[in-house]
Amino acid sequence: ALPTPSDALAERVLDLYNHRDPVLAAVLQKGLDADRMAMSDQLDGSTMKPYGGLANAACMRQSAQGAAKLMAADDGPRIAALAFDGWDTHVNEGGATGRLAKLLGGLDGAFEEFEKGLGERWKDTAIVAITEFGRTARVNGTVGTDHGTGTVVLLAGGAIKGGRVIADWPGLKPAQLYQGRDLAPTSDVRAVLKGLLAEQFGLSAAVLGDKVFPDSGEVKPMRDLVA
Repeated sequence: ALPTPSDALAERVLDLYNHRDPVLAAVLQKGLDADRMAMSDQLDGSTMKPYGGLANAACMRQSAQGAAKLMAADDGPRIAALAFDGWDTHVNEGGATGRLAKLLGGLDGAFEEFEKGLGERWKDTAIVAITEFGRTARVNGTVGTDHGTGTVVLLAGGAIKGGRVIADWPGLKPAQLYQGRDLAPTSDVRAVLKGLLAEQFGLSAAVLGDKVFPDSGEVKPMRDLVA
């Protein structure tokens, strides 16, 4: 894992942007300010420290609580990005109990904190839980799973037309696995994100295909995601 960047590095980058791109510098400054607020504005007045691995399950709810408080303000940000690690379950993954179950419980708690913290704004909110890769279909020799291909995108929030599974299920029989080991992907993640950005923020197909996801014009937005 890459080391956490120091405050000094962030300030040096900000200084560089101030000289080269004042508009980008202003945006970065707002992001740094919001990050500091989220890290320090806790209910008990203490400073929240980032955790890694399993400790992150307990931190997810706290992180979501801080983000929701910022976003609920009249002048707060409209978009927040939270990163939770510890999901690389090569060893002792577990099932209904164990490591993965604890992580999923933490994620569920984060969703709950967003709903409580956003109040009336929850009805206009869309949450995307996304990962960079899936896991293998078979358990490995250390009672875990290795890096896979097909994964899942979870959508939540008052703005989402939920209660559905949108997929062409490929199956888990040996002949149906991608390269004989992974769940086969049937949808492009960019299609999901394009659909949400188009419906939530009114971005055009041209902007989504050229600017947001360059050279992705062939990937069409997934429709009917927002209520």
